[in-house]
Amino acid sequence: MIIAGRAWRFGDDVNTDLILPGRYLELTDPEEMARHAMEGVLPSFSERVKPGDIIVAGRNFGCGSSREHAPLALKHAGVGAIVAESFARIFYRNCINIGLPALQCHRISSEVMDGDDLEIDLNRGTLKNLRTGVRLQFTPLPNFIVKIITEGGLTWYLRMHMEEWIDEEI
Repeated sequence: MIIAGRAWRFGDDVNTDLILPGRYLELTDPEEMARHAMEGVLPSFSERVKPGDIIVAGRNFGCGSSREHAPLALKHAGVGAIVAESFARIFYRNCINIGLPALQCHRISSEVMDGDDLEIDLNRGTLKNLRTGVRLQFTPLPNFIVKIITEGGLTWYLRMHMEEWIDEEI
């Protein structure tokens, strides 16, 4: 699976309240949430992000509360992947559950500038900066997680495979 898009660079400790401010927690429509994605740190983000664009961040991206609203807002805003030095554990898992690639890549902050065009190969575990030609290796995702992501998230993955598993048990 190849993901290509423009980089949106953020720093360390971007918490879920910056990704989707708490005043929007009553929203239930992911498209409405998307209109407020990254509003706490870059208010114009949701108007400027394009489908497939890639968030690049430092350490501890997604720290804060465990709500699923923040990664949902990013996914529905069109973000194709998030690549960070490290993630808050629950945020990372929420991304995988909804089918949004969250990739841990050392040195990503020093190798990518805002606006760089990036290409991610999920299967090979590589990220290429098309501006500089630099190729980075990220922590590869296990095959079953890649499958969850490519099938749209955990719910869709389970719907597609539950019958197979039930038939095997019978």
